[in-house]
Amino acid sequence: MKIGMVTDSLSHLSLDEMLDFAAQQEIDCIELNAGNWGTTTHLGEPAELIESKQRRREILAKIKDRGLSISALNANGNQLHPVSGPQHAQRIEETIELAALLEVERVVMMSGLPAGGPQDRTPNWVVSSWPTETQQILDYQWNEIAIPYWRRLDEFAASHDVQQLCIEAHGNQLVYNAPTFLRLRDAIGPRIGLNLDPSHLIWMGGDPIAMVEQCADYIYHVHAKDAALDARNVALNTRLDHQPMAHQTNRAWSYLTLGYGQDEHWWRRFGYALQTAGLGDRVLSIEHEDMQLSRCEGVRRSVELLRRCIPREAADYQLPE
Repeated sequence: MKIGMVTDSLSHLSLDEMLDFAAQQEIDCIELNAGNWGTTTHLGEPAELIESKQRRREILAKIKDRGLSISALNANGNQLHPVSGPQHAQRIEETIELAALLEVERVVMMSGLPAGGPQDRTPNWVVSSWPTETQQILDYQWNEIAIPYWRRLDEFAASHDVQQLCIEAHGNQLVYNAPTFLRLRDAIGPRIGLNLDPSHLIWMGGDPIAMVEQCADYIYHVHAKDAALDARNVALNTRLDHQPMAHQTNRAWSYLTLGYGQDEHWWRRFGYALQTAGLGDRVLSIEHEDMQLSRCEGVRRSVELLRRCIPREAADYQLPE
């Protein structure tokens, strides 16, 4: 397994500084953010890079000179938003086009979340079967908005020979668990895969290891991000907690540096599950969103934990004859 990093984790550093830090930590791959909710601090504007072969060559040379490679481009946003969706959708298409020019086979994104009906101006996340109008909302979101959009995007990716669209299952998105992911993949096809981020499944009450076992054939990329539950606050708030992320002492859950939420034993089990499922060639891309540690320290500690916990070589055991 390879150790990667989402470059927005170090968005306060310049491109050269970020690459130097990654090389110093002996990180294998970087996942470059191309905008929408992420920054373009390191990559620059995709549209400009699409037009500049020289600029693309310069960036690729900087990455190669430090012994790094690109695992994916990231364009997380809400392309199905009833107001800002078209701008996010355009950025996703630019990112796919740029990925093709950079010879990067994966683009990480979220599924998007539509409005609840044609006249609404805000997205609507349905997590219950009651009241009964929730089913009408879901029918509109899936059949009138999401599936037609994803069919068009799948065709666009195919026309640019980008083979893997990696969806991050996330709260407040149409795809947030195994059934919703499989519904979209079944409707669209094999280009649709998972960017498995265990932290989101943890706070929603899911089991990332069960997800590995159930969806191994569809996991194209992995984020290494941790989440911690505060038992007292969960008892009072439930896991559906909309308090600001900065209010960590009052929240039911928070994103933390690897090992500060789930212990090292859990991360060993997670890495072993990936290896056992035949995913030993995947990248675990560190995403730092811990408000209590500096970004460099958080990434550094995460690298140290992954080096201790995940298999780094292909299995070669042979049964005696």
